Amino acid sequence: MKPRSIVFDLYGDYLRYDGGAAPLQTLTDLLADFDVPEATTRVVMTRLRKEGWFDTEKRGRTTVYRLADKSWRLLDEGRKRIFQRERESWDRQWRVAIYHVPETDRAARERVRKKLRWLGFGPLAPSTWVSPHERLQEVAAGLAEEPSVRLDLLISRSMGASSDVDMAGRCWDLKELHRALLAKRDSYRALLARFDSAPPRGRAALVERTHLVHDYRMLPFDDPDLPLELVPAGWVGRDVHDLFLDLHKRLAPEAEGYCASMGIGPLNKGPVHA
Repeated sequence: MKPRSIVFDLYGDYLRYDGGAAPLQTLTDLLADFDVPEATTRVVMTRLRKEGWFDTEKRGRTTVYRLADKSWRLLDEGRKRIFQRERESWDRQWRVAIYHVPETDRAARERVRKKLRWLGFGPLAPSTWVSPHERLQEVAAGLAEEPSVRLDLLISRSMGASSDVDMAGRCWDLKELHRALLAKRDSYRALLARFDSAPPRGRAALVERTHLVHDYRMLPFDDPDLPLELVPAGWVGRDVHDLFLDLHKRLAPEAEGYCASMGIGPLNKGPVHA
């Protein structure tokens, strides 16, 4: 894991529930548990502040790093995509995002595609992406600061169930995705068995839990969490998600207890904004 990713994972799972702020020394101590040198942590935090992800304040001779507004938004959106899955019946409506980006702004085009993938959209055509989930507001909000991007957001229906299945198969490589999900399911089952026989304690639990979140949070880019009507029989996506939640919960007491021993607390259970 890169130090930058570790920082956001630690804030997302622990420090956000302590007011979203932490002294630099606490951050260097935490990242040292991941074998990140103190000098590297200082450089990373300085860069993140310059990029607008953190605000800083002085408490005596101590520098405190506090989540900026855009970091709160990032963590809120990330927590929703990582920890929640759609359980309601599908309304058989497709949400459609059609975008236009000037040929000269290739970087903006890549940012649009990355945002759409993160939100569970798939490419039906080069500039036409669809999702079965009600996330058009998230698309509009997520791309609001892209002045070169023109968006048309629509809601539509296909001609029937067979058309829906065909569209899903063209937007996502479901066979390859299912193979990846099966591998992840087996990996998480092995972790559960290992934790049953030798539960991680303290620092080890924190490291294991952070690696788990880092591993799983990449999945929403590939897995759109499709309704059962659109996936092959035997689909294991929701089984993988439930295994992840079980592992994450199982490691919580030891990981949170270790953070508390380092002065991070109170560790509340809901989002807390500064």
